[in-house]
Amino acid sequence: MLAFHALVLLVIPSFIVLGQWQYDRSVLKSEAVALQEANLSAAPVPVEELAQVGAGLPREDRWRSVTATGTFDSEHELLVRNRDGARGVGLYVVTPLVTSEGTGLLVNRGWVPQPPTSTEQPEVPAPPAGEVTVTGRLQFSETPENTGIRVRDGLPEGQIMLIDVDAIAGTVPYPLYGGFAELTDQEPVSDPAPERVPVPEVDTGMNFSYAVQWWVFSLIAVVGWVFLVRRELKDAENGTAGPPASGSGPDPGPPPSTGPRTGPPAKMGA
Repeated sequence: MLAFHALVLLVIPSFIVLGQWQYDRSVLKSEAVALQEANLSAAPVPVEELAQVGAGLPREDRWRSVTATGTFDSEHELLVRNRDGARGVGLYVVTPLVTSEGTGLLVNRGWVPQPPTSTEQPEVPAPPAGEVTVTGRLQFSETPENTGIRVRDGLPEGQIMLIDVDAIAGTVPYPLYGGFAELTDQEPVSDPAPERVPVPEVDTGMNFSYAVQWWVFSLIAVVGWVFLVRRELKDAENGTAGPPASGSGPDPGPPPSTGPRTGPPAKMGA
């Protein structure tokens, strides 16, 4: 029983901590969804109002819509591998837009299908020539830490695993704004064009339900422990009761006789 009590005292706090951890994750996801919805509904602003050259994108500006005018630099276009689209796994097309001030904004123009082999180059619709105005959602620069994607070597030329703005900035002859934009509108339009990147849906319900489950498990463990302790105490109390008092219980009857035998005398021999 001592081992059982020790196990219960270990399990109950663990269940409570696990429930709190799931609840905290639910709160963080709810805050992220609220920020996403608020920023998506905000009116677009010029990119220079939110993004800075050589600086990371502030958390509160993610999903904000920005506008920029310039020309696409097709020579430094990059393809981002292993990205999901409506038709399976493919690649993102990231093309720098060079503004009239000489600053570049990385624009994720959308998704294209994966070619039959990893060494083949996919068919990528070309961006429009000349001046273009784009509108897009700002996103963080990607790293292995914030995406969980492992960078590997040996990729075909012009293909990358992450939209790492700092790394890409070392390959272009102009400074880049921090973060990148997911294209949502463009003037003039491209036809054909890569598939636009949709806004991901964030589900916060599962984490909260997991938290409730862990706390229910904690309650069940407490109730079961109390029940078993009460039963153990009752069993111990019954097992230590003394023998019945003298004179109580049924009469056992007279003790067996130890005197001389009575009855007819034995016959004597002649």
